[in-house]
Amino acid sequence: MIASAVLILIIMTVTTTAISGLSTASGETFHPSTIGTPGKPWSVEEYKLWSDTRVKHRCYFTNILPQVESLRGDFDVLQYGEISNEESKAFPLFAVRTRDWSNDKPSVMITGGVHGYETSGVQGALLFASERAAHYSQHFNLLVIPCVSPWGYERIQRWNAKGVDPNRSFNPDGDIVDGRSFNPEAATEESAALIQFLRDMACDWTCHLDLHETTDSDETEFRPAKNARDGILDDTKGEIPDGFYLVQDETSPKPEWFTAMIEAVRKVTHIAPVDADGKLIGEPVSQEGVIQIPSKKSLGLCCGVTNAPYRATTEVYPDSPNATPEQCNQAQVACIEGALDHILSL
Repeated sequence: MIASAVLILIIMTVTTTAISGLSTASGETFHPSTIGTPGKPWSVEEYKLWSDTRVKHRCYFTNILPQVESLRGDFDVLQYGEISNEESKAFPLFAVRTRDWSNDKPSVMITGGVHGYETSGVQGALLFASERAAHYSQHFNLLVIPCVSPWGYERIQRWNAKGVDPNRSFNPDGDIVDGRSFNPEAATEESAALIQFLRDMACDWTCHLDLHETTDSDETEFRPAKNARDGILDDTKGEIPDGFYLVQDETSPKPEWFTAMIEAVRKVTHIAPVDADGKLIGEPVSQEGVIQIPSKKSLGLCCGVTNAPYRATTEVYPDSPNATPEQCNQAQVACIEGALDHILSL
């Protein structure tokens, strides 16, 4: 392809890097939406080109694993799989589990870093494990999986190294709806490892909280990249909500539970207001700070990987001028605490 050939020549002149892609000696940024031929889905060549040009900005082995290892004194730290890595050794995947596991207590799973670039999802999960999990382990079995997608974490990317969205890969046989932006995608190493681990645990889950962020780069980088990948000609941009919100599964609404989480988070950071159409991120609102979507399992979302009656996806907005990184991390923890406190009150 002519477009791909031109991009390969560009890659050969690289001297500096930028978060949104690859920069050339002239300072021009290589945006992922420029890969391939407009209106034509990527081939294997374009997928590899995209992967090869995503820049590593931080290290899973030095940033995340030491934090996980520090928890071994109080929790079981279990390796449940690994992700292949062409550049160096494979990424080991770890879960942190409370030791006093009992069938008499409800079981709660917290996942972070399904989208590796969503930093507070990773750090919020680790912060909860280090500071609050011991308290709640009196009442719950807790399983914390802080970084599901380490390749994406290192490169600050939504997709994995294969150009697939891990948070659409937990049910590749789910419902495909033409024109919908959140259809299931192919299975990934990330989803397969977690699914197998949960099958081996054979646990009856009560609650699953999947920690995420909605960032400005969702519209400036990742949506254009997805359109290029899938051969979609569409340059419209959605409105990113300024504030925290939650994603509710219409098959398990639990309105009082969502209210409890929103009120807990409100003490830490602001809740996202609706847009001019009364929506958040283009989706209908079921209550303040909460959008409702179809079954998360049918969409291939991580939060649909169990049948937990209490399940929610958090969405922090780290680009807000009114929130610090620490507030974003604390908002994730506050949401978890609000969720668990409400369940305890029943």
